[in-house]
Amino acid sequence: MELDLRHLRMVVAVAESGSVTKAAAVLGIAQPALTAQLNRIDRALGGNVFVRDRNGARSTELGDLVLRHARVLLPAMTTLSDDVRRLVNSAAGDPGALRVGLSGSGLGGLFVNRLHSALPGADVTTVLPRADDDLGNALASGTVEVALAGMCSDSPPPASEAVTWTRVGTDPLFVLLHDGHEYADKPEVTLAELADEQWLSVPDHSCLESCFVSACVRAGFTPNAIGEADWTTAVDQVRTGRAVALVEPGQPDPPGVRAVPLTEAPLRRTHYLGWRRDVRGLLDTELIEDAAHRAHRDAVARSPQYSLWMERHPNVG
Repeated sequence: MELDLRHLRMVVAVAESGSVTKAAAVLGIAQPALTAQLNRIDRALGGNVFVRDRNGARSTELGDLVLRHARVLLPAMTTLSDDVRRLVNSAAGDPGALRVGLSGSGLGGLFVNRLHSALPGADVTTVLPRADDDLGNALASGTVEVALAGMCSDSPPPASEAVTWTRVGTDPLFVLLHDGHEYADKPEVTLAELADEQWLSVPDHSCLESCFVSACVRAGFTPNAIGEADWTTAVDQVRTGRAVALVEPGQPDPPGVRAVPLTEAPLRRTHYLGWRRDVRGLLDTELIEDAAHRAHRDAVARSPQYSLWMERHPNVG
């Protein structure tokens, strides 16, 4: 018997679950059938891949060797299959599947909506990496085909020789205040006027705290600790007056709160669109880039405060 990808998937499933019984459930096959396959794999290799006992399954030295290769080959074959499918679908006029990584950008939903409109029939799915660096890795490894990243201030997107990034736009961060706040009706508010507030950041970003603290120090004060929150959590806290929140301006204000521009836009977020360089012939990157720019314009258009701010600052964005 010669090993194939199916056998490698079995070996990885057993190693990751630590049990033949659990691996069989993951693979959707009967436990005796999986045991029989593992025995055939052992005979084909000339040694045991796992030590199997009442405590589960543990890889042997031979098993560790097989696993190292399997964890390279399986993702590589998945990427090959995806690339071939995209090329064939493109030639047939079928957009196929498109996985989109999103991190730190409030444009994600609008961007995906634009992709659905631009690629009718495409199977567009979204992936949320656990950390900013994971987004570049996801692109480079082929886990996602396209990514939209929001980076604070002038920070660049995660670098990779395999990935191309293009800037979509730069937004000032506004401050979200409750309707009864003394500055809620002002066209702009300075950081110094909010020196005593409790702060939240939406969406959170690893470098924002240092940028925020630096901006506050330049404004003449040291801020209270900045917390991180998703949009819903921030709105609920701001509405009660317990906090103010740094937010991207491109969305309608929920009841009870109002986004107000910060004078001189001391904090900004830049949106970047990325893709693997080797997919340029497989994906219509110009169409995808246009969808990202249209999403940014959609964000400006749906926020009256942001539209007014852009009219006063036409060279930003």
